[in-house]
Amino acid sequence: MEKTRFLKKPKVESYVDYSLIFIILFLLAFGLVMLYSTSSYEANLDYGDSAYYFKHQLVPTLIGLALMIVMSYFPYGLLKKLAFPIYIGAAVLLLLLIPFGREINHAKRWIFIMGISIQPAEVAKFAVIVFTATIIVTLKRKLLDPKGYLTTLGFPALLALMVYGITKNLSSAIIIMGIAVVMLFISTPGYKKYVIAALSVLALATVIVLIVAHSANSSGMNYRFKRILVWLDPAAYASEKGFQTIQALYAIGSGGIFGKGLGESMQKMGFIPEAQNDMIFSIICEELGLFGAIAVMLMFMLLIWRLMIIANNAPDMFGALLVIGVMGHIAIQVVLNIAVVTNTIPNTGITLPFISYGGSAVIMQLAEIGMALNVAKNIG
Repeated sequence: MEKTRFLKKPKVESYVDYSLIFIILFLLAFGLVMLYSTSSYEANLDYGDSAYYFKHQLVPTLIGLALMIVMSYFPYGLLKKLAFPIYIGAAVLLLLLIPFGREINHAKRWIFIMGISIQPAEVAKFAVIVFTATIIVTLKRKLLDPKGYLTTLGFPALLALMVYGITKNLSSAIIIMGIAVVMLFISTPGYKKYVIAALSVLALATVIVLIVAHSANSSGMNYRFKRILVWLDPAAYASEKGFQTIQALYAIGSGGIFGKGLGESMQKMGFIPEAQNDMIFSIICEELGLFGAIAVMLMFMLLIWRLMIIANNAPDMFGALLVIGVMGHIAIQVVLNIAVVTNTIPNTGITLPFISYGGSAVIMQLAEIGMALNVAKNIG
């Protein structure tokens, strides 16, 4: 009996998804290398420092990694209690854009606090994941009722409308709604209504495209409708809004199978405006070719697969939904970015996760990955 008093309790080992960590570190390192390669020419012209964009991305990346580590140890169950304050915080940040937002490149999407820029739309994406997961777990069977379903969809819709109304950023508003729909799709039975909704949206989009394409006069047309015309025939607008798309397609086509070599892109030399942002994938194709482009897409597919594995093995519904939200966010953004660069859909500003230039984006995306790692640690 005396011996049993001093027996040690068996140590409980937590699960660490090293594959996910490796994929994220690879994408970050690759992103920084490609960012330097893509932006060095214009950075040297504009700022006299070829590493200007690299330096400004390195700091948020390190902050994001630190936040990822913190979130991987922060008990994700507490996020359920913090969901409403996080949602309100995101809404307040969006409202602060009205009096304090700074306009850059004809877009008022950033707040500067003590010299640090914050893009509230990126915070809103994180808030939607946490808040939607909390509502779904709280309502449970009430989601089957139209009232409960619309309530769950209403809160993300409100943030999406704020993002679009205040920042005029349609792409971020679409991503926010897409995250909520993916989470609801996974957590509610019956695929028929989602198929009908998707087909309805597709039919509406087709009708709009046909109307715009056959419009006799495009001079007074909304700029979003003009983007449809550019998408249908970029060569007809080569000196205007189609310039960036055509140059991106030139970059993709000239890369061939193995590319021109790292740092050897011609299109980054002033031909593709702001190439380090949403068009960075075209420079990847030019410098590393089809081989490099497929390698990047495979890494994102592996990332989504690892998140799917974590979601399937999560210890509870809330944890699973958090990871599904992260997975939906990354998947939607990657697909839309590559589709825009290849002119599969009309041009809109969507960055490539972990690779494109953007401090707020990489910080919030790494915080989401930390949240997923935390759920993974609790897998028995």
